[in-house]
Amino acid sequence: MVHLWTTFVTMETIHTRYLGELRTAASHLQSGTAILTDAPTDNQGKGEAFSPTDLLAAALGSCLMTIMGIAGRTHGIELEGTQLKITKIMASQPRRVAEIKVVVEFPATRSFSPKERQLLEHAARTCPVALSLHPDLLQSLEFVYP
Repeated sequence: MVHLWTTFVTMETIHTRYLGELRTAASHLQSGTAILTDAPTDNQGKGEAFSPTDLLAAALGSCLMTIMGIAGRTHGIELEGTQLKITKIMASQPRRVAEIKVVVEFPATRSFSPKERQLLEHAARTCPVALSLHPDLLQSLEFVYP
């Protein structure tokens, strides 16, 4: 029996440094963009920046909007001006994100056919972040059309 081992060469994507006082700085190596995080005030932090769990909720929103944007571009559906309202709900024992609520508000300047709505909603629900989150984390999506 012959075993073939595949070696995966991975490139670092993000470099994160602990700054002290429950703060981190994460640098995106390709763009040089940086994000600071702070522990939230209800968990010994200053709350002066996004918390890591805030970034989790923001990642879900940004991802689903990006995938909807790709679907929109592919099918000629204009989404500029679409906004997300994201609410993160924490649980304890263990401390974790229990639910992320995302309200997708489409611009009042355009109407969407039933087919377009179905396409966009499917795209949102199947974005890579949504599919990567644990099934115990409730993802509540609401779509508000004009």
